[in-house]
Amino acid sequence: MTASYSVHIKRSAEKEIRDLPDSVRLRVVTAIRQLADNPRPHGCEKLTARDAWRIRLGTHRIVYTVEDSHLVIEVVRVAHRREVYR
Repeated sequence: MTASYSVHIKRSAEKEIRDLPDSVRLRVVTAIRQLADNPRPHGCEKLTARDAWRIRLGTHRIVYTVEDSHLVIEVVRVAHRREVYR
């Protein structure tokens, strides 16, 4: 059995999650919780511009970093696809 990762959310990402519509927020929170068991789920993608990963949820994106040596995931950004990479 593998150990679970601990998931940390930056304050700026917390604010972005709070500002989401309720239906989207529920899907985002569920996806973030699932990262603890599987930090690289099917469909995630490594970003080329920085050392981070991305999950697509409809028109929104969750950008996060994975530190395998310490079993830590940090959610960096949660935003609409139009805004997330700026």
